Formats: sequence, C-alpha cells, structure tokens
Amino acid sequence: MSWQDKLRKVDPYIAGEQPRIQNLIKLNTNENPYDPGEKVKDAIKQFDSSQLSLYPRPDADELRKALAQYHHLNENQVFIGNGSDEVLALIFLTCFNGKEPVLFPDISYSFYPVYCKLYQIPYHQIPLNNHFEIVCSDYYQPNSGIIFPNPNAPTGMCVSLEMIEDILKHNLESIVVIDEAYIDFGGQTAVPLIQKYPNLLITQTFSKYRSLAGIRLGVALGSQEVIARLYDVKNSFNSYPIDRLAQVIGLASMEDSDYIQENAQKIIKTRMYTQKALKDLGFEMTDSKANFIFVKHPHYDAQKLFQQLRERGILVRYFPQPRIDQYLRITIGTQTQMETLVQQIKDILQA
Repeated sequence: MSWQDKLRKVDPYIAGEQPRIQNLIKLNTNENPYDPGEKVKDAIKQFDSSQLSLYPRPDADELRKALAQYHHLNENQVFIGNGSDEVLALIFLTCFNGKEPVLFPDISYSFYPVYCKLYQIPYHQIPLNNHFEIVCSDYYQPNSGIIFPNPNAPTGMCVSLEMIEDILKHNLESIVVIDEAYIDFGGQTAVPLIQKYPNLLITQTFSKYRSLAGIRLGVALGSQEVIARLYDVKNSFNSYPIDRLAQVIGLASMEDSDYIQENAQKIIKTRMYTQKALKDLGFEMTDSKANFIFVKHPHYDAQKLFQQLRERGILVRYFPQPRIDQYLRITIGTQTQMETLVQQIKDILQA
C-alpha cells in the first residue's frame, strides 16, 4: 500500500463563491449588509497589538459570561468556538457516537453530511414534505442524534417551539441540536427549552445577525454536562481557538445589541419588500424567516437566471441538486441593493 492510499479522502463542503470583482452586489452567502456597530469599531481602534504576542484566554471567559447573561443562562452552559462551523464539527465529534444513524433533513445545511462522512458517523437524511416542512413523526425512530437548522437553510422556513419540544419528548435518549444561525431574523429561539431538556443543544453565530462573519465566532448553548464534554473535546483538539482580538470584538458586539437589533429589523423590512416585489413578477417562494429568501419562477429556469444575474453584477446562490434545482437563494442586502436586484430581474424577464 502506497502513502497515497493512506491519505483520508473526503468530499468537502463547498462554500459560497467569494469573488474579487469590483462593484458586485453580493447576495450569495447570507452576510449582513450593515456594519457591526460603533462599539466594535472603537474596540478595534483601542486594541493593544502588543497583546498578540500572548496566548488568549483559552475559554474566552469574559465573552462567555456576557453571552450567559444575554441568554439568561449560567456560564457553564455556554461554549464558544472559532465560528459555528467549528462548533458544529465538535458537536458531531462529541455528541453523535451511537450505532444508529444521525437524522437531519434532506434539504438542509450541506455541511452536515460532510461531518458525518469525515467522522464516519452513520446518518439518514429525512425528506422534507412537498412544502419543504419538517414532519415531527419522521423523527420518531431510533437514532444517535438529530440536527436541523431553524430557520432551515436554504429554505428559510421555521419550526415552532411546540414542534421542537415534540421532537425532544420523543428523543430523550439522544442529543437534539437546533442550529439557530438565522434565528434573529424572525424566528423564536429554543433557548428557554434548555432548562427543561438537558439533551437539547443550540448553536448560534456572530456571522449573520451581528455582522461579524470575518472574525469567526460561534456559540453552543446547552446543559452543563454537554457543554463540559464539548470543552473536553475542544481542548483535545485546539486549546486556544478564539484569538485575543476576536474575543474583544465579540464582547463589544454584545454591548451593541440594540444597534444590531435595529439592523435586523431593517433586513426584515427589506425582505418583506423583496418578497412582495418578486411575487408581483410571478415568483413563488417559501415563507422565509431568515436573512435570505428561497424563490423560483414557474416559467424561467433558475440556473439561467442565476447566470444572467451574475453577468449583470449580482451574485446569488444556485443549488444544482434534486428538488431545489429550480430555486435561487437570495441574501437580503440593503434596500438599494434589493431594488436593483428586482429591477434587473424584471428586465431579464421582459427581454
């Protein structure tokens, strides 16, 4: 056997395109179009760069305390990682170790099957119904864990707390992970259920709501026992994942929460405008509660529209996979950006 045969071979997650094109309207990776706030800017200006020669606090204690207060939890119920993707990777490694398959929807965050294949975890993708909805009873089966985003990606659709609790009640012997990357754009967080269900684990991110995709901060919220096990695995992998500057920026962001909430309301208002404008052009769409919409036109090919928008300097996301290959996922940008998008789509359809 050659050394090449000993290398691990995986099919990696493919992130949204990050082009270096000037004056592009970038609506493909669900980034927040607004800046992260004055307190973050001030924290960066005041940061003492000489501190970068020292290791950071290994568990980001001050930020962890601020997050606990924000979510009305104890500090030992908060885990912080280097972006929610790392947090999710550590969750798969820590929590999904049974012989039964891990369950998640067939149309969902495409990193989930990548983690399973990387860690050699058995999994089963459960089809959403014809309306792209999760059916609770589909998750009443043996499993080693359950995970799904709420709101879902790429559909943007939300599951109620009643449905989440129903799934929890039927899976008391498994960890149930709710990926809340987009929860602050119209959903209802499941954090209050943590005290009632110790098998519930919630992930969130600073990337979307807090406009900090560039510094990589992710969070897990759960019972003390699960969080402690996550830290054990993290410290067996990387003892200092959150750098000093990221911890300072994250803490400043927590102090800027009112401003950030105002930006979220702007995004929600612009989302509603975009949904109505595209419906007027004949588009069909899901009821998104995220900072993106999921749309299709019954008489116009999605891939063709994706390519034509790109030629006009507007980048959206196209997924060439069964059931959704006629849909586009469009991030909600500023009001001006979305008005430009609508006008360009109108011109394309009328050409």
